Amino acid sequence: MENEKSIGNLKHLLSICNDGKEGYKTAAEDADSAELKTLFSMYSIQRAEYEMQLKKAIHQLGGDPDNDTGGPVGALHRVWMDIKTAFTKNDDKAILNACVTGEESALEAYDKELQDPGISPEIIEILSVQRNGVADCLKNIEALKTQYAS
Repeated sequence: MENEKSIGNLKHLLSICNDGKEGYKTAAEDADSAELKTLFSMYSIQRAEYEMQLKKAIHQLGGDPDNDTGGPVGALHRVWMDIKTAFTKNDDKAILNACVTGEESALEAYDKELQDPGISPEIIEILSVQRNGVADCLKNIEALKTQYAS
């Protein structure tokens, strides 16, 4: 029973990583700045790596990471949909604002999953590293947001 809960939690984070990966891919395509294009491409690759790690962890717990039986991701998914819509303007400042919103939501999801007392130390390690990567990304994007505000 505990494995099923952990698998469900990891699948939720897997969906979040996928949304982030796609969001950053779109951001890289639509940003005007070469600096931002490169940065967003790197973040998209990072999220793809996170996806692979989560899929491996789900598989190790006996779950099927490719069989998404859960419901929609909900609010976070809508946030990334809003981000994708913001990219149509090719406005670097708007893109950065949207990325901050997405990263704050992702960070919230990681924090919630890390509070689950039933997760194994190995999964805690994976999630902690990923959470710190999301936090670093958020910090960097917030700094760029200030830079591009002027």
